Amino acid sequence: MNSDNPTFALSELGQIGVTVSDVEKSVSFYRDTLGLKHLFSALPGLAFFAAGTVRLMLSRPEKPQSERFTSALYFKVADIQETRESLASRGVIFEAEPHRVAKMPDHELWMAFFRDPDRNLLSLMCEKRA
Repeated sequence: MNSDNPTFALSELGQIGVTVSDVEKSVSFYRDTLGLKHLFSALPGLAFFAAGTVRLMLSRPEKPQSERFTSALYFKVADIQETRESLASRGVIFEAEPHRVAKMPDHELWMAFFRDPDRNLLSLMCEKRA
């Protein structure tokens, strides 16, 4: 690939893959607790969800000692406190209360972190406008 080509750029994620130990338990968490739309499940041990325009794939490791895929997933929300309260009422345990992580010229960036059943890091992300 020619790195001198100024017109080439990756721009949109289509899917994020996260490895989990128990797909059914994770399906329940992501669908029932977080409220993501479950698109479909496929064999062996795959589940797919809609996260806005990005698809989230949950899968078991291919082999017991194989690589586990994990990413911090940041869910963009309009009202971080209301969303935090809604998820807490469903049993989600937050590592800390929502808090400001950065002050930008036109907004403040707020986050609140929590974990899925496999301890993968998840976060609520809110851009509060002045």
